[in-house]
Amino acid sequence: MPLTSASPRHVAIIMDGNGRWAKKRMLPRVAGHRAGVEAVRKIVRAAGDLGLECLTLYAFSSENWRRPEEEVSDLMGLMRRFIASDLDEFAKAGVRLKVIGDLSRFAPEIRGDIEGAIARTATNSRTTLAVALNYGAQDEIVRAARAAAAEGAITTENIERHLDTADMPPLDLLIRTSGEVRLSNFLLWQAAYAELLFVDTLWPDFTPEHLADALRQFGKRERRFGGL
Repeated sequence: MPLTSASPRHVAIIMDGNGRWAKKRMLPRVAGHRAGVEAVRKIVRAAGDLGLECLTLYAFSSENWRRPEEEVSDLMGLMRRFIASDLDEFAKAGVRLKVIGDLSRFAPEIRGDIEGAIARTATNSRTTLAVALNYGAQDEIVRAARAAAAEGAITTENIERHLDTADMPPLDLLIRTSGEVRLSNFLLWQAAYAELLFVDTLWPDFTPEHLADALRQFGKRERRFGGL
C-alpha cells in the first residue's frame, strides 16, 4: 500500500495478548512471548513496505517488573536473542532502532546489546523502530517537565522537546491488540490527538494484513485536532 496524504507517519502498538494466546493453546506463557516475537518480526518488515516513517512498540513497561521473576528472565532472554538474530536484517533494510524509556534498570550485558544495536543502525533512515523498554508515560512526562523547568519556563513546547519521542514524527495512530480498551500508561502525552484503534486480535496473531487494514481505517477518519 503506497503512502498517501491520508496515511499515518507514526504508528504505535500496545502488543497485548501473548499470555492469553498461550493459555488458549494450553502452553506456558513463554510460548506466547516467543510467538509474539515472531509477530514483531513480520510487522517490522511490513512497516517499511507500508510507508511508515516510525513504528513504536510497547515491549516492556515499568510495571512489568512486577511479573514473576522467571517470566521477566524469559523476556530478557528473548529480547537478547531477537537483537542477535535480527540486527543484520534490520541494518540492511534501513531500519533505525531507537529505545524510549529508562535503560538504567537493565543488566549491563543487556544494555550493551541494546546500545550496540542503536549505534549500528543510527544512520539508517527508511523506518524508525522505537521500542519502549522499562517505559511509563507518566514517568516520561515528569522527566520532561523537570528538564523543561531546569531550562526555564514549563510550556507545552519545552516539555515536548524533552520527551523520549522528541526526534520522532507526531503520533498519528495508536493500536492495541487483544480487545482491551485502555492505554496502560503508554504515550499519554503523544496520544492527545492520535487516532485510537482497539482490535480483538491477540498479538501473536496480528499480521501485516491487520496492520494494513488499520492504516486503511485511519485513512477514512476525519482528524480535526479540536477544530470544527
